[in-house]
Formats: sequence, C-alpha cells, structure tokens
Amino acid sequence: MIFIQLHLIISALIVFAIAMVYGFHPSLLFDVEISSFDEHSIFKAIMGLYFAFATLWTIGILKSAFWKIATISNMIFMLGLAFGRIIAMIIDGLPTPIFIVGTAGELILGGYALFQYKRCSDSVE
Repeated sequence: MIFIQLHLIISALIVFAIAMVYGFHPSLLFDVEISSFDEHSIFKAIMGLYFAFATLWTIGILKSAFWKIATISNMIFMLGLAFGRIIAMIIDGLPTPIFIVGTAGELILGGYALFQYKRCSDSVE
C-alpha cells in the first residue's frame, strides 16, 4: 500500500521543508536579499501555498477518498514547476546544480504521480 502513496509521501515531506525555507530563510537557497515587507510577503505567500499542497497530499495519504485529487494535484504541481524551470533554462540559461536536480526530481515525481493515477485510480475509492 505504501507504493501507491509514495509520490505523495515524498512530495509532502520535500514541499513542507522547502516551504519553511521559502517562508523563513529564502537566502538559504536563493541568491536574494529580502529587504522589503512586500518581498517578505511574496515568500510567505509561496510558503502558504506549499503548505496547502503538502496538507492536501497528507490528507490523500491518510484518507483514501482524497487520494485521486491529491495525486492529480501532485502531478500538476510537480510538472508545472518542472515546466517553468525548463522554460527558464531555455530562456535564461542553466541555474545552479540544486535547481537542475530539483527539476529532475519534479519530473520524476510528476511522472510517477501520473503513472500511479493511471495504474491505481480505479482501485482507490
């Protein structure tokens, strides 16, 4: 049963951790200096969005009735991030290695969510 939820477990853990960094210490991952209230607000809003998705995925892990929507949202979230990063690589050039690894991870998790949805959506109610 854990394999049907593996994409949600991994994603929720990673996205929760990244949300904490975005919200409280963005310079840990980014070459940015947050100096205005608006900049803090933007990163806190991203943190909230990431917390919301991690919460939905956790609910999908714990309650099978939410597995489908959690899996669909996970697929869209991960592939959407990867798509944006790929566009940025094409237009702006290569980022630091951590973002290249992140893009690969997003493609893998999004692809695995799609695979799991196609494979298991009829058996999960």
